[in-house]
Amino acid sequence: MPSEEELFASIDALLEEEPQLPPPAERARLREAAGITQARLAQALKSTVQTVKNYENGRSEPKSPRLEAYQRLLKGWAAKHPAHGTPATVPTPARAAAPQPDVPQTFTDAAAPDADDSESSGKSPAAQERPARVVARPATSHRPAAKKAARPVGTDPRFPHGPLAVLDGDGSAYGTDGIVLDCPARTIPELVEWTLRESGLGAAKLHRYGKDSDPLIVLTAAAAVKLGLPERLEGHEQRRSLRLPADHPVVKQVVKAQWQLTQRGFGPWARIYRKAQGRERQCVQLAILSWDALDERAWPGVTGMEPADIARVLGVYANRVITPRGSTAVSGLELMTALRPPTRAVQDETTGNWVSGHNPGSLGTAPMDPAPPEATQEHPVVVNSGWKGGFLNEEAYQWVRDVDLLTAEECTLPYAVGLDLNTAFLAAAARLAVGLSAPDHFHAPTFNPKIPGSWLVDLSHIELDPRLPSPFTPDGSPPTGPAWYQTHTVAYAQELGHNVAPIEAYLRRETGAYLDPWHDRLKNAYVDTLADLGVTKDLTDAEFLQAMEQHKQVDPALAAVLSAIKATVKGGVGKLRERPQGRHYREGERWPALERPTWRPDFRAAVISKARVNMHRKLNNMVKMTGLYPLAVLSDCVVYPSPGNSPLAFLPYAASGKPQPGGFRLGPTPGLAKLEGVQPMAWAVDLMEQGLNPARHIKGGDAVLDEGE
Repeated sequence: MPSEEELFASIDALLEEEPQLPPPAERARLREAAGITQARLAQALKSTVQTVKNYENGRSEPKSPRLEAYQRLLKGWAAKHPAHGTPATVPTPARAAAPQPDVPQTFTDAAAPDADDSESSGKSPAAQERPARVVARPATSHRPAAKKAARPVGTDPRFPHGPLAVLDGDGSAYGTDGIVLDCPARTIPELVEWTLRESGLGAAKLHRYGKDSDPLIVLTAAAAVKLGLPERLEGHEQRRSLRLPADHPVVKQVVKAQWQLTQRGFGPWARIYRKAQGRERQCVQLAILSWDALDERAWPGVTGMEPADIARVLGVYANRVITPRGSTAVSGLELMTALRPPTRAVQDETTGNWVSGHNPGSLGTAPMDPAPPEATQEHPVVVNSGWKGGFLNEEAYQWVRDVDLLTAEECTLPYAVGLDLNTAFLAAAARLAVGLSAPDHFHAPTFNPKIPGSWLVDLSHIELDPRLPSPFTPDGSPPTGPAWYQTHTVAYAQELGHNVAPIEAYLRRETGAYLDPWHDRLKNAYVDTLADLGVTKDLTDAEFLQAMEQHKQVDPALAAVLSAIKATVKGGVGKLRERPQGRHYREGERWPALERPTWRPDFRAAVISKARVNMHRKLNNMVKMTGLYPLAVLSDCVVYPSPGNSPLAFLPYAASGKPQPGGFRLGPTPGLAKLEGVQPMAWAVDLMEQGLNPARHIKGGDAVLDEGE
């Protein structure tokens, strides 16, 4: 048997393998005890003062080689300035508590179907019977997991190990709080059983009438191969739409073990389940990294990270937004339902039994057909009725000013500066009234800006300055006759002082701010993640611009979370009007997305209409306050001619130095602006002469803005 000294020596060697830092508060204490300012420490570490602040408040952690240098410095200070007369100690990772017995869920957890699947699914009654084996070995990541960012508020005792884990080829499952679980599974069915019965993974519901989030297991390429899956899915279609064939050995294993796959099959995001038993769900979500489960555009750099860092990124997203269930667009849509569950338990007045009933303010469980002008041209409502009355065209701006309308003074300015509105669609969703009931048809109604719906109105008589885009069309051109508009667009025409006389309308009698909880959760996620990256609300405009220049370098993992949050907003809005997919689709047929209660093109139109109106209102106010006209607009990005290479050179400020309300303002919250890019004015004029949009390329390189869907 090894001696105690040998065992302790081995453990000490493991601890020395990866630098360990004292808690953030201790780092600040040691620096202050040494009489060193944050600025001096930042200079020594070849970093910034804001980065040092982040180290000392727990918002970020240093990476190699700065990590080792910082650790050496702190150890030296700890020897000279021990806390309360005793040497400063380095914390060691705590072992995870064993899972606790499951807690009964609400009535609606028993049979509520998934929003994107026709089958219901559930979680095993024995899901928490046996404790998971926790392996006390360091993660392979080169940076410690930031526990402050990844830990949810009030951990649910039923899910002690967090919402998800990343499995590598050695059987190590990396959790969200730095823990590593030992997973003995050798097949997919064994992995599902282990996840439900031993792992302690999952997440509590976001609403009292909702359902718990199913655990997510993310498979690295090595883990996928070990479990019998191909490392890559090959085919002529987009990889995200590829699936394992029904006769693949792994699919056969799943079926033989009496598990089921959803109608989506075994693809990059696979859901494996059994029918719900009572209130218990038996469902596990798998994401296969090497099958492009994490789109690089939404999750930049994440697939190439170490498993511990992937778990950290996805864990922060899960705790602040929702446990991923597919693409960020799918997750955005799922978040709407999770925060507005369709049903709740109600007591039957006759029998006294508790039954499933409609949850007020939600969309219910049944899909609802749109009004013909709100639908797409291939929708059965349009095809079967022979509708020829036109459609809503509420889309984001894609406008370039006529180059002939540029003045000589504008052309002599040295710079073109692009401003980007933070999550403009999310800002538009705040306090947005949408229709919850079926549309009713009205002829020659009196316009009411408080009623959400679609209005046939002639706005072609309204004359506006051609140096601004028209607020009524996506390309900024003036309307040429009657057209269908969402309520916000018509209300803005009225706000500008023009008479509106609707010819007909499709309106909804029951209304509500359905998207408010969705807005609130995503806004908090966005603001909190930016704050973790050093971009806080208390910064001056100059400090804000500087912080935004560096925020992606502060912590690439959290920068990826921020990117995913933004993609969740735009993708979720786009999913509200998901079009048919596949070359075999024929016009007039129903497609799967139509069976979702959240297939609501009128919601999408309302969000985009409000966002476009908000943009035009700011453009108009900028003219009044500064006399400046934009060169181009693309969705939530606007380009202005500028005397300086910063927004500070042309944005309106009061004599006190405070930003003028009504125009564009810099800041980290949704609806405020940040710098998108700076280019020479001659560059912008050249693009405009070619009929191209400077806002699309103002960021530099090959960057193209996501236009919302």
